[in-house]
Amino acid sequence: MKSKEILKLSDYKYMKEKTKYGIKREERERDREDQGKRMRVARTKKSLGRYGILFVALVFVGYGIILLARSAGPQGEDFSMAYPLQGRDHIAFGSTHPEYNSNPPSSGPHYEQPARGGFYNEVVDDETVVHNLEHGDIWIAYHPRVSNEVKSNLEKFAGRYVVVSPRSANKDDIALVAWGRVDTFRIENGVLDEERVKDFIRRYDNRGPEKARQLQVGHGGF
Repeated sequence: MKSKEILKLSDYKYMKEKTKYGIKREERERDREDQGKRMRVARTKKSLGRYGILFVALVFVGYGIILLARSAGPQGEDFSMAYPLQGRDHIAFGSTHPEYNSNPPSSGPHYEQPARGGFYNEVVDDETVVHNLEHGDIWIAYHPRVSNEVKSNLEKFAGRYVVVSPRSANKDDIALVAWGRVDTFRIENGVLDEERVKDFIRRYDNRGPEKARQLQVGHGGF
């Protein structure tokens, strides 16, 4: 009997120790689970914080792009006229061709070599600059009678993709020309309407049929 009692007592102690061990193990597992949950919550909050900052940044960037696009776009009325296109054939220098349908011409037969962009004090042949228009360039043709101050202001717009040259055949003081579009106007009170020039360039730059280049970038303040 005593041996059986001793056995039962040892079994009881074993079970008790096993129970204590099990309880501690469960507590450790719960602690690990709780710690894991806290870490996951912390990571989630951190991720949400990063995403929140990123979202706010994207909103500001998007808003900035919208404002930039609005400021970079045309601000005023479009005064230009569209003219039927007369083709884009190359002709030999000095050869005859059908009469152009606009003044200055905005499409049609032209010489093989375009003009170099920039400001000119001397006349550039119509047939030469029409080739520039085909590339999507802008032509600002000014009447020689305009003042030196106006010429100086026009020179600010001259560049790689903008040809500014005198043209006595102009009906008005200033002619803004793109492929198939012409806007002409007189100088009022000796002051050039620079916003009108900028708007024309913004609207019709790189609109020619021969996609040979990119848009105007960082040129002339527009």
